Amino acid sequence: MSLDFLQPDDQFTYAKRKTDESWIQFMKEMINFEGKKVLDIGCGGGIYTKAIAEMGAAQVIGVDFSEKMLTAAKEYCQGYDTVQFIHGNAIETGLDSDQYDIVLERALIHHIRELEPCLYEVFRLLKPGGTCIIQDRTPEDCLLEGSPTHIRGYFFSMYPHLIEKEVARRHTSGEVIRKLQHLGFQNISENKLWEIRRVYEYQEDLWDDLRNRTGRSILHELNDQQLNSLIKDLQLTLKDCFPLIEKDRWTVWAANKNS
Repeated sequence: MSLDFLQPDDQFTYAKRKTDESWIQFMKEMINFEGKKVLDIGCGGGIYTKAIAEMGAAQVIGVDFSEKMLTAAKEYCQGYDTVQFIHGNAIETGLDSDQYDIVLERALIHHIRELEPCLYEVFRLLKPGGTCIIQDRTPEDCLLEGSPTHIRGYFFSMYPHLIEKEVARRHTSGEVIRKLQHLGFQNISENKLWEIRRVYEYQEDLWDDLRNRTGRSILHELNDQQLNSLIKDLQLTLKDCFPLIEKDRWTVWAANKNS
């Protein structure tokens, strides 16, 4: 029952959210998008593509392997003349080398088994002196203890069999850094971000979000009966916690292509 971005029921799972201010402020402190040519690989529904355009990028190109997701992205970014979308994949985008000031890959690398070809493509696409930003969750980020802030942690305490699946698809920070170094990236940094995922004013909004597995690919590993049991347990655990601010912890790596 894993998530399949090519299926009609799954194509909008990451196109129904908005970029939170916590991400925008974090990125503004890390890098200046103003006037830059930016590539957003694995853009999904285009929510971060749009945010980068709003931060002043001269041009933002979103790339995704799912044409259905790109349809959603184009609709979401309608009216943004500096944004365009291209069908391609993270290993072979088909784009010209040495063209981009910044390449972003957010929530992408855990979908990719072989990390080095993906990061090599980033290196190829960047201009000399350009910056790559890789944002994803490491196993440590995912398996933090559950709390009203970190709801994801409850998934693994209630269904421990999900731990193996989650760890198997995640890259460690050490692995990412070693691959970046091997490819010749410089000035590599590792940063932690608690990004606000959503503010739930009312309980039912969270339960609906979970039922629909919206933006939560790990929940596609549960069948409907298991998911309903999870929701019932969370209804008891979180009943006095609303309004609720849900956050996810991410690791964000930044690195430069040598000039």
